[in-house]
Amino acid sequence: MSWLWGAILFWLGAWALNARLAGSRFAGRRVVRFFVPALFGVTLLVLWEGIVRGLGVPGVILPPPSAIWETITGAVPVLWGDFVQTIVKGALSGYVIGCGAAFLTAVAIDRSPFLQRGLLPVGNFVAALPIVGIAPILVMWFGFDWQSKAAVVVVMVFFPVLVNTVAGLAATERMQRDLMATYSASYWQTLFKLRLPAAMPFVFNGLKIATTLALIGAIVAEFFGSPIRGMGFRISTEVGRLALDMVWAEIAVAALAGSAFYGLVAAAEKAVTFWHPSQRGRK
Repeated sequence: MSWLWGAILFWLGAWALNARLAGSRFAGRRVVRFFVPALFGVTLLVLWEGIVRGLGVPGVILPPPSAIWETITGAVPVLWGDFVQTIVKGALSGYVIGCGAAFLTAVAIDRSPFLQRGLLPVGNFVAALPIVGIAPILVMWFGFDWQSKAAVVVVMVFFPVLVNTVAGLAATERMQRDLMATYSASYWQTLFKLRLPAAMPFVFNGLKIATTLALIGAIVAEFFGSPIRGMGFRISTEVGRLALDMVWAEIAVAALAGSAFYGLVAAAEKAVTFWHPSQRGRK
């Protein structure tokens, strides 16, 4: 039980330190803003380790973080191959194709009221399709390699980006559009100089939502057919072998990749929409 009591004491100490830092005059500094959540994450790992070891939880139910880390360091080539297959080939390619297609479709819908009445209901219908239903179909259509996973990702990310982009293109005020009309600006000049810059916060909201959907879609799609590599393939096979440490290793890699992907999109949003009120005051 020393592991359990040690973890509890560490948690209490970290809690007190975080509360003190959050209420101090240094709370607004960048170092403190990074340190507080980092310490909270470390505290969760220490509690996890202490509870599992202190209570003797079997590894087939919940392995400790130390065992997961040992698996990660010992299976780097396997994890890297799965990462490339699922994230780089499946999720990233599907994300680029789906978001690009959604953006172009949103511009077409904005240009034509007829398409707005026709395509938006179809997009809503596609978004309502369950992934467990369309994934096997797309695997049969596009094969067992990464192309079918990219197709699933395209279906998942298309509608959120489409809806946010359409809303963003309609976000400008009538007075602003009338001002562009007084300058004899064409539709495309108004689009690129006024409406598209104003729509960027909405577009990036859709892109950030799509980052997590892309990873989920690529991993889940591999449950229905995949070559002998990939995160979804590895998770499904290792669960059958009761190798939960490898399953958690894949989950950890997917979580880190998803967080990094989201962070890159958020950084791009900050660089593009620096003028927006939501970005003011951020350092």
